[in-house]
Amino acid sequence: MQDRVTLDPKEINKDLLKGVLNNPMWFWSIAGLLSLVVLAAVVAYGVMVNLGMGVTGLNRPVMWALDLTNFVFWAGVSLAGVMISAILRMTYAEWRRPITRVAESLTLFALISSALMVGIVHVGRPWRAFYWLMPYDFSRGLFTNIRSPALWDMSAITTYLIGSSLFVFIALIPDLAVLRDRTKGPMKTLYSFLSLGFRGNPRQWKLQAVAGILLSALILPVFVSVHSVVSWDFATQVSVPAWHATIFAPYFVLGAIHSGGAAVLTLMALMRWLWGWDKYISKDHFDAVGKVLIVVATAWFFCFALEFLFAFYSQESPELEFRNMQLFEWPWALLFYTFILTAYFIPVPLWLFGKVRRNIALMFFTSILVNIGMWLERFMIIVPGLSRKQPFTFDWSTYHPSVIEILIVVGTFALVALGLLLFSKVFPLIPLYDMKEGQVLADEVKIGRKKVPAVIKE
Repeated sequence: MQDRVTLDPKEINKDLLKGVLNNPMWFWSIAGLLSLVVLAAVVAYGVMVNLGMGVTGLNRPVMWALDLTNFVFWAGVSLAGVMISAILRMTYAEWRRPITRVAESLTLFALISSALMVGIVHVGRPWRAFYWLMPYDFSRGLFTNIRSPALWDMSAITTYLIGSSLFVFIALIPDLAVLRDRTKGPMKTLYSFLSLGFRGNPRQWKLQAVAGILLSALILPVFVSVHSVVSWDFATQVSVPAWHATIFAPYFVLGAIHSGGAAVLTLMALMRWLWGWDKYISKDHFDAVGKVLIVVATAWFFCFALEFLFAFYSQESPELEFRNMQLFEWPWALLFYTFILTAYFIPVPLWLFGKVRRNIALMFFTSILVNIGMWLERFMIIVPGLSRKQPFTFDWSTYHPSVIEILIVVGTFALVALGLLLFSKVFPLIPLYDMKEGQVLADEVKIGRKKVPAVIKE
């Protein structure tokens, strides 16, 4: 790596723990603002529960809209966090070190937001969320349809959330021990409990390393299955135009990695600016993530093109009508072209240039564009297809989101941001032990007449 910096262990502790041990004014200002937005979303949800789903823009036949769009979006963002961390950890990529934990913590809060959307908000009647745990309707003596992908969603998300939580916790243990030795009072008691008596002896380090690698390997199949199951929510609904494409599973998985990777880029830039971690998150890291996203985005675009090809090749009139609406009818055409430009045709050509990949402000801007585009992509799959679901044109309908729905959607973004901010106040966002290990491996060793970095796997 070009920007390798030599750092002292004491300096690493001081720099990376300042977010936990200090109380900057900007932190509480941002946390207060985000809390107000979350509170507004909770009030909007309370109004919806009190007055019914009629306060939303949902109608017949558009019964899925912003709630499900948000569910798919956050489920996708959550996948890339652990994917980036797990694969880079297993391949011993050196540049992973400063970004693994923020990617893993993003996974947790994005998953929580995704589960809230599908399990609580979209249900409309929150007490019916109990049926996800006990799929039996006692009032009517009916079992839930266990073949429904909606039931698979909650099973997959619950499994993924448990696995991701263990993944984050195992990686946190050495840093919790450091915090235990640097705090007093209730926080010291908390860190002492969470660190599980970690003292840094060889046996404990070995167990921690083995557990990290095993969880990395075990969580990857879950990561692939989660968004595949999400895609089957749509692919099994054969009566809806453009929803029964067989490419949906890999298409959704690649889209999830694309949006999640862009979200990690956004957080990397914010970490540099808010905490001044320029020595830890360098331009090399943006360059590396940008190269990965070029490949992922191009694979995703190939699947997107195949979806269109299937529609034109079949020459089925509902499919052609749906594509005509996407491409030429207002306002769907505007949303479609905005989505394809922001998700692929603006960011990816820019990422081909090394100067752009090493420009923090441009990478931050393009990462925001990608997630705007990927959110619109999910919206363009769900709503236009449902509005043309019926075979008779007099049953066609459209959809206009209400203020209640918009507040709830905005609230989920604030919830994820607030969760990450509060997480950074209790736990370090960059792994201390990982950075110290990287400094050891950065030492040069003599091989023959040459001196080379000790890291030869990079």
